[in-house]
Amino acid sequence: MTAHYFFGYGSLVNRRTHAFEDAHPAQLSGWKRAWVATDLRPFAFLSAEPDATSTIDGLIAHVPNDDWATLDEREFAYDRFDAGASVSHPRTDPLQIAVYSVSSEHRIAPSTPQKILLSYIDVVVQGYLAVFGEAGVEAFFATTDGWTAQVIDDRATPVYPRHQTLTAAETTLVDDLLATTGATRRPAP
Repeated sequence: MTAHYFFGYGSLVNRRTHAFEDAHPAQLSGWKRAWVATDLRPFAFLSAEPDATSTIDGLIAHVPNDDWATLDEREFAYDRFDAGASVSHPRTDPLQIAVYSVSSEHRIAPSTPQKILLSYIDVVVQGYLAVFGEAGVEAFFATTDGWTAQVIDDRATPVYPRHQTLTAAETTLVDDLLATTGATRRPAP
């Protein structure tokens, strides 16, 4: 029987945000990561976008009981795509691997620079640091499109529902790399 796995490339890389088992570092070829605005949330979030020239790091993990319902609920703004043949990972048994991409019906072109929650970036960076080290965090920033945005500094009162507390070193790493992106940092309202 083929086991069901997902490829996480954002907050799902941070194992503190979920209890999905059998997680492994992986790479997805033919896709890039981008910040995308939607009509479902007031803030942009990460999406995987088809791109034949790109490869992104992430994490595969087992979908509990091979039942997609719970994960689909968490990722409600996304469409799920088969990505198995495009994912490099250490498992040797046959896996069905899916990747989530923001649904085309919910994408919007923001009239002003899109807004990204700093608490969301913090979670993603903390996950990449734990799995891929500082080089992996630098690669996350370098391989993610859409940084011409407003980053809303909600660290003091996090809006992102799965926010995490960062160490001083993690906070400095996020702040230093964010400063290289061209994003404008704004205080939370």
